[in-house]
Amino acid sequence: MANIPQTRRSDTRERIQEAALELFVHRGYEKTSLREIAEELGVTKAALYYHFKTKEDILAALSADIGAPVDALIAWGESRPPTLETKRELLRRYSESLVKAAPLYHILQENQASLRSLGIGVTLRRRVVRLSELVHAGGGPMRSQVRYSSAVLTVHFGALTMDAIGGDPEERRLAVLEVALELLESAAG
Repeated sequence: MANIPQTRRSDTRERIQEAALELFVHRGYEKTSLREIAEELGVTKAALYYHFKTKEDILAALSADIGAPVDALIAWGESRPPTLETKRELLRRYSESLVKAAPLYHILQENQASLRSLGIGVTLRRRVVRLSELVHAGGGPMRSQVRYSSAVLTVHFGALTMDAIGGDPEERRLAVLEVALELLESAAG
């Protein structure tokens, strides 16, 4: 019985985050208020305020949740030798993690000016840079280093920009990953 209040609180926080994410994507971060998020959920602003004091707090929680798999991937990569197979697996897993992260990146992209002062963008950038460093591990000639960078950026930006092409999202993700892996192979070769 002691877990019920914590479970409800956790469920409520998740519901708030889901509703806020949806509104941020469709209306824009700046144009969405805490009142609108509360209305979307059918709760009072005071109830929402119990869980999150500001929109920034909601965005920070979304970033932490979405970033956790990438943090785990980075930790995994740091524990492995910098082999080609490790680098392949880093790209594969990163591609999978971006499926859930795409809406957050969309919000950050569309609201750069208003979010510039928040630390969320810096944290996300650090993750991408660290992942890139892991793919670069072992060095190599400049052309190889450019290909390593291109492989990471292909996965990263491909996940965020391929919606314009249409079609099946998983098919698009796999096509982007295939191109990134080809770049990786050419860098290693």
